[in-house]
Amino acid sequence: MIRVVVESTSKRRLGVGELDAVVREALGVGLASSAELTEGMFNTAYRLTTVDGREAVLKVAPPADVPLMTYERNLMRTEALAFSLMAARGLPVPSVLLASDDLLLMTALRGTPWNAAALSDAERAALRRELGEIVRALHGITGDVFGYPQGPNGSTWRSAFLAMVDAVLADARRFGVELPDVRPAFAARAHLLDEVTSPVLVHFDLWEANIFLADGRIEGIIDPERAMFGDPLAELATVALFTDVDADFLAGYGRSEPFTPAEETRIALYRAYLCLIMIVEGVPRGYSGEERDAHVAFFRQKLAEYLG
Repeated sequence: MIRVVVESTSKRRLGVGELDAVVREALGVGLASSAELTEGMFNTAYRLTTVDGREAVLKVAPPADVPLMTYERNLMRTEALAFSLMAARGLPVPSVLLASDDLLLMTALRGTPWNAAALSDAERAALRRELGEIVRALHGITGDVFGYPQGPNGSTWRSAFLAMVDAVLADARRFGVELPDVRPAFAARAHLLDEVTSPVLVHFDLWEANIFLADGRIEGIIDPERAMFGDPLAELATVALFTDVDADFLAGYGRSEPFTPAEETRIALYRAYLCLIMIVEGVPRGYSGEERDAHVAFFRQKLAEYLG
């Protein structure tokens, strides 16, 4: 989401011998070189090059004794599942080479993260339309349960989403994070969640750092570890991160009509839920400092705005 420049306590690093063992198991050849990728804030990631010149990216889950938020447990399984479902639909994602509860090895993308690319207005507009097309296809994937595959989840979107909110609030209490009493605001609007009757796959982390560009197109989407099955409108919380949804994305998605008041309210609920996560997650990860304080103040302001 928003980058906080601080070392996370959730990072677990592997030695060269361990990295070599992973590529030998997955690819049958040894490791030539490795470099840690420092952009991520939760897992540790490495770019690996094998002796025969192949490149891959390895994600390493946090140590077992690191405190996590409820929804963060078993995220590696969720990411592998999401990649599998997306690849089956022909969506641009890396290929999974090896997956376990704490390791995920995938093919490396060659392009540049969108947030690091210099783009003209016309190039950006075209990419936003392309992203809309990709997300429309993504939302053609459905599941058997609402919510996170690893939980919280439920048989209806209302029950699943409220359980997801309750889990974050419980995490806040566990980690000593003070939050305003948001339950009444969510409860008063919960009936609007009943409009969602099909559990659609939602990436829920589709900000520009998780989209790679190459040759003027979207090469690949990464980091679906926070994917859930629910309301497709929840995607807008990160596709349009703390801003209005742009016309180019909506055109690619195939939506021309304005959002209804009920839909606007649901979008606000998902953005409020994201704010709750962003406020709480920094405590177990050990974030601190003026930049972190400024971000938390921003999230709290936005939370009040979305639930106002």
